[in-house]
Amino acid sequence: MSFLKYLFVFGFLITTLTPADEKENNCPYEFSIIKELPATSVKNQGSTGSCWAFATISFIESELIRIDKKEVDLSEMWILRNAYTLKAEKYVRYHGMSNFGEGGQAHDVMNIIRKYGIVPQNVYEGKTYEQKRYNHGELTSILDGMLTGITKAKEKKLTPKWKVAFESVLNTYMGNPVAEFVVSEESFTPHLYAASLKINPDDYIEFTSYTHHPFYSKIILEIPDNWSNNSYLNVPLDDLINIINNSINNGYTVCWDGDVGKDNFYKNGYAVIPADDDLDVSDNDNDSLKPVIEKQITQEMRQDAFDNYDATDDHLMHIVGIAKDQNETPFYYTKNSWGTKDKTFGGFWYLSQQYLKLKTVAIMVHKNAVPIEILNKFNDN
Repeated sequence: MSFLKYLFVFGFLITTLTPADEKENNCPYEFSIIKELPATSVKNQGSTGSCWAFATISFIESELIRIDKKEVDLSEMWILRNAYTLKAEKYVRYHGMSNFGEGGQAHDVMNIIRKYGIVPQNVYEGKTYEQKRYNHGELTSILDGMLTGITKAKEKKLTPKWKVAFESVLNTYMGNPVAEFVVSEESFTPHLYAASLKINPDDYIEFTSYTHHPFYSKIILEIPDNWSNNSYLNVPLDDLINIINNSINNGYTVCWDGDVGKDNFYKNGYAVIPADDDLDVSDNDNDSLKPVIEKQITQEMRQDAFDNYDATDDHLMHIVGIAKDQNETPFYYTKNSWGTKDKTFGGFWYLSQQYLKLKTVAIMVHKNAVPIEILNKFNDN
């Protein structure tokens, strides 16, 4: 997901979790977590469009806790670096008619682990000079310029040197790929390390819910960041929510892809869909703060939002729990990748169920987290 254009919109609030202080931070909601699953610490993607890598790596790290009861810090930049290579190859092969943005999807992480393996964060940090936070503005400008020059060159025949030049830029800014490393006195390659983690990319499924494709069919979702043209399983909206709930209630977290770039995703740590389109919750003064009445989202409303670009795939996050507000309204406790500084809930957001119904583009879950009656409908087709 490319998220730079939204990154600086959200303001500054003191991090806290107490209901009394939530009021002080202009949050009208008092949240209680009903079920919270283990997750690693909140990271910061900085000024990069790499939320898809951060969210999916966080999802995998929670899977490792679930499977093997061990906490591991994996390298998001290893995923991103190898994605740049794959995207560049496709971009050139398609004569510049493929997507070479920073964005991606959850399946891209699984594809890269399958092809390149994975390494710990301390083995590949993805920085070659001192930076307080990741910033790929200069890097992506150079890569974009190179690929434009390569595909628009007057020469009718490309030389193989473009790949060497492209990789040298990645090596300069992010570091050379690691061939071998040591963890706990044991030597690994990236593939051997991936195998040791017991994560099988084939065990994970992506779901979506749109009416322009038949339900209970495998589809290629038409979003720019599905640059690898992977398939999703298309289900009705009620099934999509059922899968999310069933996953969390049975100990499986959810990798979430959706839209946070509009007015309903608030800087003070929550996201709702007000019934009143003109209501700006973020501007309410403290005396009038209270939970809003939300729209009841239907399949048709969801489809309209996708068709008219009101719901786009601009961000990935990691759902790690279920919560409720003071009115018993269901919310989802969601880990973001914008760090913890000045974040109301320590880098987590509360997304209402109505928000998920409207703004979810896709999810990834372990296959065992899906209700069997839903999977059986695909087998029948």
